Amino acid sequence: MNESLVGRCARALGDMRCRRPLVHNITNYVVMDFSANALLAAGASPVMAHAVEEVREMVALAGALVVNIGTLSRSWIEAMFLAGAEARARRVPVVLDPVGAGATAIRTETALRFMSEVKPTILRANASEILAVAQAGGATRGVDATQTVEQAHGVAFELAGRSGSTVAVTGPMDFVTDGTRSVRVANGHALMARVTGTGCVASALTGAFAAVEADPLVAATAALVFYGLAGELAAQGRPGPGEFRVRLLDALDRISPEQIVSGGRVVEG
Repeated sequence: MNESLVGRCARALGDMRCRRPLVHNITNYVVMDFSANALLAAGASPVMAHAVEEVREMVALAGALVVNIGTLSRSWIEAMFLAGAEARARRVPVVLDPVGAGATAIRTETALRFMSEVKPTILRANASEILAVAQAGGATRGVDATQTVEQAHGVAFELAGRSGSTVAVTGPMDFVTDGTRSVRVANGHALMARVTGTGCVASALTGAFAAVEADPLVAATAALVFYGLAGELAAQGRPGPGEFRVRLLDALDRISPEQIVSGGRVVEG
């Protein structure tokens, strides 16, 4: 009997915690601390390195590369492409988080160029960012979504088939597709949208799972189920956003493979 998708997600969590992959993040100032601590709590090993002088060496040590365009500068853009090219040459999985694509020209151009030149393994974004990357006219309000996940389903499916990247659209119900298969993940909590950087953390965790799971659709699904369950656990007792953020890190440490099997709300197709 074939292993279920939720079972594969649970196994990926166990593998990640056993192997503790190094996840190389070129990410934004806002989320460096949050993302690093989330990766540590989950069981991975984070490194935040963006200097052009070292990113290629760091990629050589990493199990995955996560590129987040939340706070761009020309030197950071150069580092992103150097790291991306090195990762591709070494077959290191790459996750792109196109924060705010569609809001400004530099963000949109960087995301489109990265998709074309680096061809990331997984693209993780909100619906508005996915629409912008697909050049489908999506608009963003700063770095927040103004479109729904449902509006982006068809675009995400087409973008995945055209680009070769697995596309993960996150929102109240996440949607993951590789252009052939599609998955919906219903885990999570509304408080996750009230803490800055939670989307960026989703991308960092996706990198951790991609480092140990060869199937990008399974890796992205596992990350979102795991993260969503942690959000549900952290929200118990109705904490405020500040307390929730701390409790979310604790929950990432506590979620077990067995909880993924019993609590993962995943629909295929």
